[in-house]
Amino acid sequence: MASSYVRVRVPASTSNLGPGFDCLGLALQLYNTTTITRADGARPPTGMIGETATAFFHRAAAEKIGPFGFEARIEGDIPISRGLGSSVTVRLGVLMGLAELVKESVPVTRGQILKLLIELEGHPDNAVPSFLGGFAVCAHASDKSADGFAYTRVPVKPELSFVTLVPDLRLSTETARGLLPKEIPFHHAVENAQRNARIAAAFCTGDYESLRGMFVDHLHQPFRQVLIPGFADILAAARAAGALGSFLSGAGSCLMAVTLGQVDAISAAMLDAAKKHDLPAGVLVLKADNDGVKILEKAP
Repeated sequence: MASSYVRVRVPASTSNLGPGFDCLGLALQLYNTTTITRADGARPPTGMIGETATAFFHRAAAEKIGPFGFEARIEGDIPISRGLGSSVTVRLGVLMGLAELVKESVPVTRGQILKLLIELEGHPDNAVPSFLGGFAVCAHASDKSADGFAYTRVPVKPELSFVTLVPDLRLSTETARGLLPKEIPFHHAVENAQRNARIAAAFCTGDYESLRGMFVDHLHQPFRQVLIPGFADILAAARAAGALGSFLSGAGSCLMAVTLGQVDAISAAMLDAAKKHDLPAGVLVLKADNDGVKILEKAP
């Protein structure tokens, strides 16, 4: 019997990790839950939910099953427009929920869902880790955009913590991307590539100590920092308190420190620096999520 109700849990994610613009991402133990209930008389969804549902029925379901009415409820702890992948949790929750509701009539593979999710998001660095869990390295599969993306995913050990300053400040990805230059100096591109490779190697080998000093970026952070009061001082305070490194999470406004310890000292240092710049904020101390998206409950 086909399900008429499904609950999907999706983890938050942090992307870029400093120099890994649009290619590095990591899932976090902070979640949103999407409940999809089939309701034939429901109004057609709008906004991001409506866009995702339309794409699902026309692409993933390959028009083998027509659109039907449903209600969607999004709940959870992930702050909106803070660089923690909240849009991915909405899109992925809807895609997984609809796929579960139609799977007896139209089996939709996980690969199809992930491909569609990346297309809707426009880049893979939040989508892949939220879907698969763990740390992910993503790249174009070839020089042809139609070939999509390739990715490598590895689990993250629990000794690594992510101290996250969450400002009372929303930032849109579009605004943050609008500040980026069309060109950067060649030596800056080389330095970013070097650090990007070393970050990937550190996560893939579990040698987290080698992350120290590797989160310096020349591609996006120098241009986006004008959006967040105290940006440089907050990141510097985290490093001075013992963090392996610190960076802007996604397009912001969250600022994140990676550490093997000293979480209390790092939290206090980041909050103190934010306060000096009159930036209201809180702190979350998070671990990596290695499970990715999960179906929590379903019912006929």
